[in-house]
Amino acid sequence: MAETLRVLSTLALRGAVHSLAGRYEAAGGARVEADFAPTLALLDRLRGGEGADVVILTREGLDEMAREGRVVADGCVDLARSYVGLAVKAGLAHPDIATEPALRAALLAARSVAFSRIGASGILFAQLIERLGIASEINARACIIPSGFTAERLVTGEADLAVQQISELKQVAGVEIVGPIPRELQTPAVFSAGRVAASSKAAQSDRLLRFLASSEVAPVLRESGLEP
Repeated sequence: MAETLRVLSTLALRGAVHSLAGRYEAAGGARVEADFAPTLALLDRLRGGEGADVVILTREGLDEMAREGRVVADGCVDLARSYVGLAVKAGLAHPDIATEPALRAALLAARSVAFSRIGASGILFAQLIERLGIASEINARACIIPSGFTAERLVTGEADLAVQQISELKQVAGVEIVGPIPRELQTPAVFSAGRVAASSKAAQSDRLLRFLASSEVAPVLRESGLEP
C-alpha cells in the first residue's frame, strides 16, 4: 500500500490539489490525503498541534509558521498567484466591473454580496469597500460566511454577487465568473507550500514539494484559476 502524506491546504488550491494528487500517485508518489480550510483557520489548527506533513498557505501564513518553527524554512516553495474575482449565478447578466467606478456601481446595485469573513479574499474585500466608501451599504445587506465557498450563496439565491479567489469561485457548479476585481485595486495572493517540521516523512514530503513547484503542474494551476 502506498504511503500517505497528509496535506493541509488553503481552499484556493482545492481544485488544483485534487487534480494533482491523482497524477502524483499514478507517477509513483505517495497517496495525498488533503484537508482544506482558509489560511487563518489552518494557522490556528497548526498552532493547536494538528498533525500534517505538508501545508499550503498564503506566503505570509507560511512565513509565520516558519518563524515559529512549525514549518521547515528551507525548502518552502511558491506555487501560484491568485486574484480575487466576482461571480454571478449561471445565466444571469454579467455586470461591468472593469473599472473602479463600474465596480462600485455593480456592488451597490446588488441585492446582496457574499464574501468570506476570514479568507484572504474577504479581508481584501472588506478593505476595498472601505476604500470605495460603500462599506456601510454593502455590509448592511451582505451575506458573510465564516468559511467555505461564497458562490454557493448564488445558487441558493441568498446573494447576487459572490467575491472570492477566482480558483475558489470555479469550484462551485451553476455559477459564472464575471472576472477579476480590477488589478490596480488588489494585490494578488501568493500561495506557498512547506514541510511541517514535526512530520516523520521528510523525504516523501520534500518530493511532493518538488512536484508541486515543477513546471509540469502549471497547466493544472491555470485551469483551476491560478497563475503559476
